[in-house]
Amino acid sequence: MLDKADKQPISDLTPNLTPHPQQTVAVLEHLSGPAIGTETLLYSADIGLALDAERCLTAFDPNGPNSEAGAGAGNLIVRLQRTDGTYHLDAADGPVWINGRQVKATELVHNDIIEFGEKGPLSRFQLIDRDAHSRRYFSDICADCWDYLQTSRKPIITRATLALGGGARRLFGETTILFRAGVIATLVLLALVTLQQNKLNSLQQQQLAASEEQLDRFAQNLARAQKDAITSDQLAEIREGLSRDVSTSLDRLSAIEERAMATETAIGKSAGSVVFLQGAYGFRDKASGQVMRYVVGPTGSPVAGPTGAPLLSLEGEGRIAERRFTGTGFAIADGTILVTNRHVAVPWDSDDNPLLSIGDRLEPFIIKFLVYSPDWTESREAELVMASDTADLALLRLTSGDNPLTPLTIAQDPIVRGRSVIVMGYPTGLRSMVARSGKAFVEELQQDGRADFWNVAQRLADKGFISPLSSYGIVAQVTPDFLVYDAATTQGGSGGPVLNSNGEVIAINAAILPGYDGSNFGVPVEKLNRLITEAGMTVPIASN
Repeated sequence: MLDKADKQPISDLTPNLTPHPQQTVAVLEHLSGPAIGTETLLYSADIGLALDAERCLTAFDPNGPNSEAGAGAGNLIVRLQRTDGTYHLDAADGPVWINGRQVKATELVHNDIIEFGEKGPLSRFQLIDRDAHSRRYFSDICADCWDYLQTSRKPIITRATLALGGGARRLFGETTILFRAGVIATLVLLALVTLQQNKLNSLQQQQLAASEEQLDRFAQNLARAQKDAITSDQLAEIREGLSRDVSTSLDRLSAIEERAMATETAIGKSAGSVVFLQGAYGFRDKASGQVMRYVVGPTGSPVAGPTGAPLLSLEGEGRIAERRFTGTGFAIADGTILVTNRHVAVPWDSDDNPLLSIGDRLEPFIIKFLVYSPDWTESREAELVMASDTADLALLRLTSGDNPLTPLTIAQDPIVRGRSVIVMGYPTGLRSMVARSGKAFVEELQQDGRADFWNVAQRLADKGFISPLSSYGIVAQVTPDFLVYDAATTQGGSGGPVLNSNGEVIAINAAILPGYDGSNFGVPVEKLNRLITEAGMTVPIASN
């Protein structure tokens, strides 16, 4: 980039000097002082240079009639005499430094840096072709700043400050308008990029903080979920607390059985087809497949976060952070197909999981899905076949074991208000079955010390204590979307069959409103038939 510096020849400043006729001329490029960035062309064969009150060099002819007047403008610093294509310098009054070395007299060489006295400017001596030296480049300004920084005898901080300040003034004072516009545009663009980057960094920090908060919330939910697992300290409390609720249900069941032998028959025939569902799910990274785990310390114990909940990380080395759930299902079709609620088969859809709001990075997945039947002593595994998008229904398939279950029959007759219904399931999950198991079994669990979520279910199966509860009720309301009845149930009974007195499925138990009788909801069997058709299956239908 060319600059636009105006040249200031010595003949213009001092008209009394006689120009030298040679084509090659000497130039003083001023690197500091008030005239920084300008040039003084040395035409005459004999020149005196004095320093005026403003620290500017004044040139005059030392042999001319006005020599005393010229010298009076300031203190004579040096005298220059042309010889053999260059100039001979003699220091007159005050010290002069050439390339940082003080001299009295010397022959000047191209690119010598001259410092005129303690207060004078720093200038570069050059021998150039007169016609060729009309414009200067951006690189020349940078070179001048560098030469000043290297040659000046001032302290390094002062030198650096003056070099940078002088260079900046020259760049914006001597360069072309196009160059200055380009520099300003570059600075503005750099400022905008920096501002945008700061905004992005701030947004990333906010997202990271939000993700950490959501992760901590999920960890707290997991910690709360662990309370659902049965520990030795809780077994006695379970026995005392839940036995009262179970006794109420059992009393009500006794009343049902006393009122109608048909109902007893229906319960006995259907119990083996109603299964206890037990599962867990976690989260993993979609791209890498890494699973969310607990962060453990040197001793292998989980590390707690600021809120007291265990820390979770995709790089954790502890066990998988699993969210456990239970529910009820029943067999249809060929005995390997199970019906349950969508919120049981796809539990994260209805669960309060803050990790689901982090974004597209994580995805939930089933870690384990086990099925227990009253007729089995071992669990079997299941997988999702299809979940309805319009109703709280899902179909599962048994993936292990040889003997299928006895399928239940789907009712064909419409349901009307006032008809009696039987709801079967596993309300409160493991707790109700432990409470019904007897004192000896509870004591055995306490002594064994292995009362975790998975082990208790297997121990119940080993002892033959896997058995659904049944409750009797009356249909209060029938709508296209729900069947409303007052049969007692609670959490854990979701997905269980709602039967008529003949043992035929008329609805699937789905939801409750605690504390309000007659507020239990079931999904009508018509919606189940629709899902079965979508899945391409056929099931037994009750004859008229």
